[in-house]
Amino acid sequence: MQINANYSVNGVPYDNKRKQNNIPQFSTECAVQENENINPYMAEADFDEKAFDMIGPNAPQDVKDAWMEAAKDINANGMGIKKNGMLSHISQMMVQRLNKQLKGDGDADNIDILGNTTESAIQATSRALYDLDHPREYVPKSIEVQRACMKEREVYVAFLEKLEKLKVSW
Repeated sequence: MQINANYSVNGVPYDNKRKQNNIPQFSTECAVQENENINPYMAEADFDEKAFDMIGPNAPQDVKDAWMEAAKDINANGMGIKKNGMLSHISQMMVQRLNKQLKGDGDADNIDILGNTTESAIQATSRALYDLDHPREYVPKSIEVQRACMKEREVYVAFLEKLEKLKVSW
């Protein structure tokens, strides 16, 4: 028997193998699908709201509404939390939160980055946007992380625009 590009070592043509449903085939579609459904118990969880609760537990409802609108508009939550609950990257708001925790500011379970006013939320978001645009040192990032950082920036910009509108409407 001659082995060529259409035959495997056991003599079954690859085309026939692909047609058989019982033989597992690796594909990026399967890997992505498995990755998206990694936590089936939290399928109904709203990670946009969970992300906001991590950084703004004392923020006014208007600020929360602005965050939720920005997250919905951009289809990302600004904290690097994907739809399946996994982190895509460490966001700038997460860095601010961790820095505050390391300094011992506030309760570990209730670290407030956005504060309790619209103005404090604007300041925190502006700081995160600045830090995102001006990293302290260059760290090579994968394409996926670069894309996630671009989405994070879009969320911060949309959130700031909505906060500025709130500030004007006072």
